[in-house]
Amino acid sequence: MTLPNSIAIDGPASSGKSTIGVKLAERLGYLFFDTGIMYRAVTLAVIRAGITVDDEEAVTQFAQRVHIDVGPPSVADGRKEDVLLDGEDVTWAIREPAVEKWVSRVSAYAGVRKAMTELQRRIGKRGKVVMVGRDIGTVVMPDADLKIYLDASLEERAKRRYLELIQRGETVKFEEVLASLKRRDRIDTSREIAPLRPAEDAVILNTDGLSVEEVLKKVVQLCGDCEDE
Repeated sequence: MTLPNSIAIDGPASSGKSTIGVKLAERLGYLFFDTGIMYRAVTLAVIRAGITVDDEEAVTQFAQRVHIDVGPPSVADGRKEDVLLDGEDVTWAIREPAVEKWVSRVSAYAGVRKAMTELQRRIGKRGKVVMVGRDIGTVVMPDADLKIYLDASLEERAKRRYLELIQRGETVKFEEVLASLKRRDRIDTSREIAPLRPAEDAVILNTDGLSVEEVLKKVVQLCGDCEDE
């Protein structure tokens, strides 16, 4: 028997999806693919093109034309994967404040999500991928070999995010981080297109009080369970 060829990891913001996804991909020798970077990339492209972010039709039409690809990291600078926008390496550019400001708006547009979902599926079909996001098991890869939904309480996630920002040297208040995550949860779970929710056949793991290594161990065990089927 073989290991699951495609692994979908969903969950709310700061639930540990990326951290676990990266480590799992490294363990298996798979591509780590955080689908959120595609929405960041298209947002960056929209900003660069001078398109008004509030113009849903223009943004959608542009998203349908832009070419975004993801591959294994080619530079040892801390990146988890390469992000290419029309052939240009924008791995770090998609983290710019302007992108952070508008990505939620852009990613909520139905046409944009449709265009990005098609690209994500194309990459997923290459196999040997750990795909992370908010609608992977339900929309992007409903036929994934293994579906995992990582969850944690709002307070736990806010604490993790707060400590991460502090370690980066940013000046933030815990209450602000908490409010931001609460707002993001509301957007993600209430949007009409691909709302955040566990797939019916997903394994739900609550990570409250668990270390990264403890969560990773559970996820690796799930891969083994698939192998034994």
